[in-house]
Amino acid sequence: MGAIGSTSESAPELVVTRVFDAPRRLVFEAWTKPEHMMRWWGPKSYSTPACEMDVRPGGAIRLCMRSSDGVDLWVRGTYREVVPPERLVFTACNEADPDAETVITVTFVEQAGGTLLTMRQSFAKPEVSRGAKEGWNGSFDRLGDYLNAIR
Repeated sequence: MGAIGSTSESAPELVVTRVFDAPRRLVFEAWTKPEHMMRWWGPKSYSTPACEMDVRPGGAIRLCMRSSDGVDLWVRGTYREVVPPERLVFTACNEADPDAETVITVTFVEQAGGTLLTMRQSFAKPEVSRGAKEGWNGSFDRLGDYLNAIR
């Protein structure tokens, strides 16, 4: 599934891989269209009631993750690279802590009729990485369920 590794003491990195039984084009769209992203983004106990995306280099992403007890967490970032349907690179941070920006790189590789997705996230602050692995795995479980429902 993935593990937290570290390239230096100050820059931990999380890598999660997952194979989805869906075409690469569809998996890429799930990451680049708000109507898809709102259906799967966030840990299992969260919803995503708002999502705005300008998917191009320099474009912005902003979304709201809502916990099961109604607490909103707003996330924003900027797209650095967009190579359909192969690769996305974007920043993300909690709006309440803009100094804790992370960089997320997602690659999409066709594999036996499905898609091998690799997500790599580097953290500016090591403490921000706590809970990230569980959060991403929950999101990817939800993404798999969503892709199965719409294929």
